[in-house]
Amino acid sequence: MKRPEKGIGPEPSKEPGAKFPVTEDVVQTASSVSMSVGRPDGAEEPIGLADFLDTPEDDGTEGMDVQLALFDQSKIRRVYDESTKSWWFSVVDIVQVLTEQPDFQTARKYWNKLRSRLDAEGSQSVTNCHRLKMTAADGKQYFTDVATPESLLRLVQSVPSPKAEPIKIWLAKVGHERIQELADPALALDRARELWQKHGRSEKWIQQRMTGQETRNKLTDYWADHEVEKGEEYAILTNLIHEEWSGISVKAHKDMKGLRTQNLRDHMTEAELVFTALAELATRQVAESVEATGMPENEEAARTGGRIARDARLDLESKTGTKVVTGENALKPKKK
Repeated sequence: MKRPEKGIGPEPSKEPGAKFPVTEDVVQTASSVSMSVGRPDGAEEPIGLADFLDTPEDDGTEGMDVQLALFDQSKIRRVYDESTKSWWFSVVDIVQVLTEQPDFQTARKYWNKLRSRLDAEGSQSVTNCHRLKMTAADGKQYFTDVATPESLLRLVQSVPSPKAEPIKIWLAKVGHERIQELADPALALDRARELWQKHGRSEKWIQQRMTGQETRNKLTDYWADHEVEKGEEYAILTNLIHEEWSGISVKAHKDMKGLRTQNLRDHMTEAELVFTALAELATRQVAESVEATGMPENEEAARTGGRIARDARLDLESKTGTKVVTGENALKPKKK
């Protein structure tokens, strides 16, 4: 076998499917990943673990909402496509795990090389890949090669790696857990609670985070029923509420905390969670009181609800001398 280029990782296997056969039960189980994502912004679907993982805040960023899934401490970007009812995973993120390559650009070059070879061979794995916008490490959106779990299970066979079998099992497990959560939403809450506990969050913080999510869901349920479009319009209203109560935009708040792709709420202090929930609760109740319908009326309700929380924040700050909005986050300290 030809030696790989220095630093790129193992040479892509030229024997399709020889080393890591994909069994039918794994493919069938992994295909369940195409089940509904849940409600990252609170609309229609039952609540799921995806609601509570590190995902980008709905701040109006162009492109689909990217969610970060964890495999062996490696972050893998994925999006849920409502039109096809499918999960799409970043191929280069999967390749980076398989090649155990810490440098993203090197992993990307490896994938480009592998893709060119598979394309020349007429491989269905490449044909089934698509390009969607995803948030990169620099916080910007770029078109990225993505594939469904079914396609990835076959693509994985082209990369000789000790991680191949574990990642196939992981892809199947992701789908199996989603089925469980749809059948019993309490499982999603339990998994979220366990995740936060592992990150050292207090029970009081966890309870406030969950309460805030429920408040958020009720607000977006109202929007969904009153002619507010899911996606961009949700993002506009969310940012408007946030600016009114906190004095800064969602993006500015994330910048203050040093966040990029992470969900802002997962890195809020208890006080920030409380005021976010108050602002969204007030917004919904104001909207309900006037039966706000469409964007202009819901924008006015959002401003009013945000101001109610802002007045409460300023009152608290004047009495305690402590700022509510801070740069505190739950990120792991960087290794020196």
